[in-house]
Amino acid sequence: MHTMFDKTGAGLLLLLFLLQQPLSANANPTTELEQIAKLIFKNECASKDACLTSWNEGEEFASLGIGHFIWYPETGHKTFQESFPALITFMIQQGKQPPIWLANRPEQSNPWINRKAFLGDYNSQKMYELRDFLIHNKTSQAEFMQQRLRGTLPKMLLTLDQAAKKHVRQQFELVAASPMGMYVLMDYVNFKGEGTNLKERYQGKGWGMLQVLENMNCEKPGLLTIKSFADSADTLLSQRVKLSPAHRNEIRWLAGWRIRLNSYIRESEQLFNQSRL
Repeated sequence: MHTMFDKTGAGLLLLLFLLQQPLSANANPTTELEQIAKLIFKNECASKDACLTSWNEGEEFASLGIGHFIWYPETGHKTFQESFPALITFMIQQGKQPPIWLANRPEQSNPWINRKAFLGDYNSQKMYELRDFLIHNKTSQAEFMQQRLRGTLPKMLLTLDQAAKKHVRQQFELVAASPMGMYVLMDYVNFKGEGTNLKERYQGKGWGMLQVLENMNCEKPGLLTIKSFADSADTLLSQRVKLSPAHRNEIRWLAGWRIRLNSYIRESEQLFNQSRL
């Protein structure tokens, strides 16, 4: 593991330290996760419980939970990384009890074969059980996202040469050490992925965490680093829209994506100002 960072392993130790830190000095870790869960839930669902079981028009998968975790039907072409089965497995390991039909086979494919079938069954008992489970376990979903983040940096570094590793690691650690940095990193990697999946690119251009960090050049943690992250993400997501297949009509999502990125700056500024009182 040390060879991925440096001879002393200092990079890895710093990363693990940062990932365990609260967003503010006097915060309780559980409370912090609840706060992050609320922010991500607001980003994805405008804080509306009905949105926890969604299937967006023009997409081949359902979007479930506070992070709109992807769940493909068996016949779906998996262009984007599927995460919902892994979420359910994680929550079972944490002692949560999903609906029996899901608990018995947490790795199963989405039983609704398309958006029409999904929406037609929206008020069924099966869908109600699923939605109720997600409503009452929002913090556990944030814990799953935190676990994913812990593996994100090593996963990204495996794809890079030595010079690029140093740059990406530095930018990641600077964001992590900035106000609300954990929220920013957890939200974006869930939102747009690590950036290592070659399928999650248009015309060879990605928009994940890796590409955002590669496009940054910060030297110290702080509000400017969070703004740099948001600006970099905006540039790459705008590029994604331009390169996307016309039938996906991705321009319809760009305004909402920008609202999400602006929340990184807003929440960071709020925490920074609170710390100065």
